[in-house]
Amino acid sequence: MLLPKRTKYRRPHRIKYEGKAKGNTKVDFGEFGLKSLDGAWITNRQIEAARIAMTRYMKRWGKVWIRIFPHMAKTKKPLEVRMGSGKGSPEEWVAVVKTGTVMFEVAGVSEETAREALRLAMHKLPVRCKIVKKGEE
Repeated sequence: MLLPKRTKYRRPHRIKYEGKAKGNTKVDFGEFGLKSLDGAWITNRQIEAARIAMTRYMKRWGKVWIRIFPHMAKTKKPLEVRMGSGKGSPEEWVAVVKTGTVMFEVAGVSEETAREALRLAMHKLPVRCKIVKKGEE
């Protein structure tokens, strides 16, 4: 699972995911990429599930780049607790993904294999995505 080694603040404010991404919008490392069409918080479990789906389909051939990282802690109060008395404790780590962010990249495999691997990863994520080719973003 991905999570930061240390953070400045244990319980950060929520970062909004509306709007378009400023950077990380082009395929830089691989040949094919998975680009988000919506904004969302993506948990470290979802990132890991997508990575496993891709690498299993590619049978460890090629290379996979994960371009997002879960920096933000999501907090949650326990069940059946009254309002007030502070913020809840950190429960999970999320990556803030905005519209147009390239989340995963793949290289070293054929186009059909790359497209199918990215399609399998798409089903593990809570955002609508599209597969983009390097230079055709």
